[in-house]
Amino acid sequence: MKNYYRVIPTKNLLVLKKTVFVLAIGWTILIGFLCLITFSKLPSFGVTGTDKYVHTIFHLVFTILWGYYITTKFKEIILHKIFQIVLISIVYGIIIEILQETITTTRQADLKDVFANITGASLGFALFFLLKRKKTANINK
Repeated sequence: MKNYYRVIPTKNLLVLKKTVFVLAIGWTILIGFLCLITFSKLPSFGVTGTDKYVHTIFHLVFTILWGYYITTKFKEIILHKIFQIVLISIVYGIIIEILQETITTTRQADLKDVFANITGASLGFALFFLLKRKKTANINK
């Protein structure tokens, strides 16, 4: 009986890890795809800088998904690993900007997009930092 109860949480955690991993990979590919294809005739929302908000959200979600995957893998929030994900997110964003400039004819690199990527990844890191702090505070009670 004891083994039965131990197997179920392990199996559920394995399914969760695989699901989060697939979502993180999918999101990473989606960012690359959406940043490198041409959008013609997109509706205008009348909000300046909408593109920057999109970049911020892209990299915020990127950091959260990969951070959550790392958290499920190691069963705890490890801030230096989350910080590595932030760096990967930033480098990935820079690579996409370089590709926009070099391999597309309708997109160009924009330094403001890089800053938006950094903002999104940093917000994701801040979220994990706050969660880690809250968890530590709850343990110390």
